Amino acid sequence: MSVQVLRAADRIATPWKNGGGVTRELAVSPPDADMETFDWRISVADVTQGGPFSAFPGIDRVLTVIEGAGLSLSIDGRAAVMLDAASPPLPFPGEARCEASLRLGAISDLNVMVRRGAWRAHVRRRSLDAGDALTGAATQTLMFALEPVTAGWPGGEARLEREDALLVPSGTPVTFAGAVRLILAEIDT
Repeated sequence: MSVQVLRAADRIATPWKNGGGVTRELAVSPPDADMETFDWRISVADVTQGGPFSAFPGIDRVLTVIEGAGLSLSIDGRAAVMLDAASPPLPFPGEARCEASLRLGAISDLNVMVRRGAWRAHVRRRSLDAGDALTGAATQTLMFALEPVTAGWPGGEARLEREDALLVPSGTPVTFAGAVRLILAEIDT
């Protein structure tokens, strides 16, 4: 399996499961899976209003705010957690009752979902200097660019624009030609 370049410009907007907004899928496994049959799914959502999250029983989710002033998220009636573009990713169960409100306008987020018991996801923010390399250590590693950068790997290179991503198989090193901030999503069995 080789590195896949996932362009933000190629993503197609589809309705959320609950109809409250739109999502744009980066990657899904298996490739022809829908919202009920995926093993894992990575998407970007534009959140323009508060409201409930879609329920995904048996799914573990990790939400990372990419852009915007903030999202307040109450999970199963607990005190709300404020997330913004500097906050660490927030994991929570897909069947949890989640109510969101926006702080000062729309936000966008990266949403990683995995089927509980079959897959695990670890998501984190990373800042790299020019020349730094990352190796895909998980079964699949998504490297989501928060700013433009050129990335290279054995047998390939690509210029990534903001919100472009690489899906990197295990053991593949990727070197970045400039300083960059990324969101890494590692998906493993």
